Amino acid sequence: MTTMTRILGSVALAALLPMTAFAGKADDTVRVAFSKDLDTADAYFSSARESTIFQFSISDRLIERNAETGEWDNVVAESFTWIDDVTLEFKLRDGITFHNGEKVTADDAVWTFNHFSDPATGVAMPNTVNWIKNAEKIDDLTFRVNLKAPMPVALDYIASSMPIYPAKYYQEVGPEGYAKNPIGTGRYKVKSIDPGRGYTLEAYEGYEEIGPARKKATIKNVEVRTIPDVNTQMADLFSGSIDFMWQVPEDQAQRVAARGGYTVTQAPSVRFGYVSMDASGRTGFEAFKDKRVRQAVNHALDRVSLRDAFFAPTSTITNSICNPLQFGCEQDVATYEYNPEKAKELLKEAGYEKGFSVDFYAYRDRQAAEAMAQMLDDVGIKTNLTFLQYSAIAEKVLKNEVPASFMTWGSGSVLDVAASTSKFFDGSDIDDVRNPELTALLKEADTTTDQAKRKELYSKALKLVADEAYWVPLWAYTTNYVYSSDLNYVPNADEYVRLYEMSWK
Repeated sequence: MTTMTRILGSVALAALLPMTAFAGKADDTVRVAFSKDLDTADAYFSSARESTIFQFSISDRLIERNAETGEWDNVVAESFTWIDDVTLEFKLRDGITFHNGEKVTADDAVWTFNHFSDPATGVAMPNTVNWIKNAEKIDDLTFRVNLKAPMPVALDYIASSMPIYPAKYYQEVGPEGYAKNPIGTGRYKVKSIDPGRGYTLEAYEGYEEIGPARKKATIKNVEVRTIPDVNTQMADLFSGSIDFMWQVPEDQAQRVAARGGYTVTQAPSVRFGYVSMDASGRTGFEAFKDKRVRQAVNHALDRVSLRDAFFAPTSTITNSICNPLQFGCEQDVATYEYNPEKAKELLKEAGYEKGFSVDFYAYRDRQAAEAMAQMLDDVGIKTNLTFLQYSAIAEKVLKNEVPASFMTWGSGSVLDVAASTSKFFDGSDIDDVRNPELTALLKEADTTTDQAKRKELYSKALKLVADEAYWVPLWAYTTNYVYSSDLNYVPNADEYVRLYEMSWK
């Protein structure tokens, strides 16, 4: 019996409950289930998708990429201009207000850019802001962002990761006060936040509708519930307690589709999975410093069977630590076929004939993680598989306490390797590799405006990562969405659930 057969034999599918009427449309409240809690209401201090979705709901961006054309739409900004390769000028729309009624001005934008790009502020994703030299006010509605060096993905980071905050209010209440009572410029304002349980939003009556990128929300209220267990989510969907769920396992989505009565759809995403290994020994764990051990881990994992068993067939195997949708994600690199016997031979050559034990962390896709742990166990790598919230694992990474993990990365939905591979191997304290040659290649690619040159540099970097078997690339995710037949919603490839784009039929 194969490892995959054993794992699948132990998986019990949730029973489908009788379908009842949905209540959301009756009281104009859409009820949404998320499996992970909102770790903070201040998106600058979180790398979790749930926090970004929350901020997208309450804070408009300066600009937003049009999902159909790929071009930039102005949102809070009226216009933007590149003065030169390192100077970007924005003009704000006149009359946009925060939820407290205060007008958005250049002072707010300048303070936001300067405060959150300051290393002392300690944002969760430094790569999204560490390219900023400073911001300066030109007039009440105009400001400039000065870059440290050319940054081809500057606009992507501004669009995905940099909402403008109310400077006066934030400085008055501080980070903790803002996280408890956040305000923004978005379609929805916060009604309540209940840590561990979810939050509720209500449409902001003062929202000014300007063009296609600034349309008012059509549903008055949103209730987001934290429900970690997908079977509980499914039961709540069938009973009418919730209207929308996402990141639905493939087997569950297929059964709902066969049943009928609900909308079941999927969309590609920039998210990809990987297995990390501490190749530098920064955690004090030595085994992964040996290339042969890392190669053994790569050979031990049957990526195709894992994908086929637990994910949508449209989820593509990736050969590099990035998503093939991203610019520069070279796929013509060294690969390691599933070969457990070869994995055992490599471990023996490395002096681990009897194997070893290692702490192995994960935060999602439990069945796939358990199957991976079993595959590693089968070649002699005994895993202590531990499930934690994403934020808890991120904290342990900062403390050098994660020698190996199964993780995913959504790149802030930026379609460029600068937002993925470059983040992982940047030479920082949390870099598992700390290879100066690799870091130099990535940093040069990140700051070069010549796209052909960038592609060449990223190719060299990713070939180096693969040759050294630093990590294990897994697959690019396709996301399943299941929701009430009364609800209109079209998911985007950027994996942001735009609550404000939902409407009733």
